[in-house]
Amino acid sequence: MPPFDVLVSAWQIDWAAVIMISAFGVLYGLGLKSAAANGHRWPLWRTVAFYVLGLGSLAVLTCGFLGVYGSDLRWAFTVKVSLLLFVVPLLIGLGRPISLARAALPPRGIERLNIVLAHPAVRFVSNSLAAPLLGLALFSTFLTPAFHTLRADPLAQALLTFLIPLLGLLMALPIIEEADFQRSSAYITLEFVFVFIELLVDAVPGILLRLNGQVLDHVMTTQAALGWFPDPLRDQRLAGDALWFICEIVDLPLIILMFIRFSRSDKREARGFDDLTDEQLEELNAQHLRGR
Repeated sequence: MPPFDVLVSAWQIDWAAVIMISAFGVLYGLGLKSAAANGHRWPLWRTVAFYVLGLGSLAVLTCGFLGVYGSDLRWAFTVKVSLLLFVVPLLIGLGRPISLARAALPPRGIERLNIVLAHPAVRFVSNSLAAPLLGLALFSTFLTPAFHTLRADPLAQALLTFLIPLLGLLMALPIIEEADFQRSSAYITLEFVFVFIELLVDAVPGILLRLNGQVLDHVMTTQAALGWFPDPLRDQRLAGDALWFICEIVDLPLIILMFIRFSRSDKREARGFDDLTDEQLEELNAQHLRGR
C-alpha cells in the first residue's frame, strides 16, 4: 500500500473533471439564483452537500491519488470508477438538482425538462431493474484486455470521467428524486427482489478478479522503482477485493432508501383508498374479481 505522504500529496489537474465540476457548479448556482427569484427558499444544507460532498468528492477522486495513479494501478482505477458510479451520484443527488431545476425554470422550461426525463432512453437507464445490468456490463470489461485501455488511454479516461458520473446519476434518480419517479408499492416490492439479486450479480466481476490466477489484461509491466507498487497479479487481486467490497456495501443504503420509498408509497396508496366512497370501493373490488 502507498505511504501516507504519497496519498495526501499526489495531485494533478484532470481537465475533463475540471470542466464537469465547473459546469455543474455554475448551473447549480444559476438554479439557486433563479429559484430565489421565483420565491423558492432552497435549503442551505442541500447546497453545501452538492458543492462540498458531491463536487468535492468528484474532484478528490479524479485529481487526487486515485486519479494520479489510476493509469498504473488496477486497484486505484477500480476504486475511482466504482466510487464515481455509485457514491458521487448519491452525494450530488443530495442537492436535488432536478427539483432545483423545477423550482428555477419557467413553465416552458419545466415542460422541456419533463420531456427529456420521459424519453425512453432516459427512463431505461434510470429504471432500477435495468441499471444494475449497465454496471455489470461496465465492470465485466475489467476481466478483458480492455481494462488496460480504459486505464492508460487519455481519451478513454476523459470519456469515463464524463460518462460514469452521468450514468450513475441516471441510475440513482429513481431513489434520489422520489417526487419525479413515484412508483406503486407493488413495483417497489419487485425492485427489492431485484436489488437482492443484484447483491449477488455485482460481486461476480470482483470475485473473478480476486480469484483468477493469471493477469487478465495481459500487462505484466509495473513501476518497479516505486517500492510500494504491487506486482501485476497482486494489483489485480486488490482491484477485485475493492470492487467486490464497494459493489456490496453501496447496496445497503440503497435498500434502506427503497424501504423508505416503499413506506411512503404504501401510505400514499392507503390515503387514496381512504378517499374513495363505498361505491367506488365496491367497483374496484368487482374489477379485481373480474380480473382473476
